[in-house]
Amino acid sequence: MQTLGIISVNLWSILISLCNLLLLFLILKKFLYKPVKNLLAAREAQVQAQYDAAAKAEADAEAARAEWEEKRQNAEAEAETIVKTATANAERRGNTIVAEAREKADRIVQQAQNEAVLEHKKAEAAIRQEIVDVSAVLATKMLGREVRAEDHRRMIDSFIKDMGDGE
Repeated sequence: MQTLGIISVNLWSILISLCNLLLLFLILKKFLYKPVKNLLAAREAQVQAQYDAAAKAEADAEAARAEWEEKRQNAEAEAETIVKTATANAERRGNTIVAEAREKADRIVQQAQNEAVLEHKKAEAAIRQEIVDVSAVLATKMLGREVRAEDHRRMIDSFIKDMGDGE
């Protein structure tokens, strides 16, 4: 049988190949593995920072939304208070205006009544005077003599009073 040299097992050759492989592994680990590992760690830290920034932005947005909601509720409450106050003020002002108008109307009615009473008294006095004058002329013509105005006035006043009592 023939032996082939190519297939033979050479222990020294295997050891040298293993040493070369080990040396290549250590060199690659030193110059390639650590920088790649550091690059991956830096990238992971960058991604984690972005996640943290996003979480912080989300928390800030939630806080801003809660603050806005609180301000909106406060504004609604303040608006409601303002509307109630304005309504109450308007109602009070309306009541005041109505009361003033009623008071003014009452004063006008009272003044008109006083003027009517005064005019009535003036008219009564004018009618009495007219009656006195007419009756004095009539009495003078009927009696043919002159009647004193004072006597005549007393007679007319008593006549008018008697007429007033009859009504």
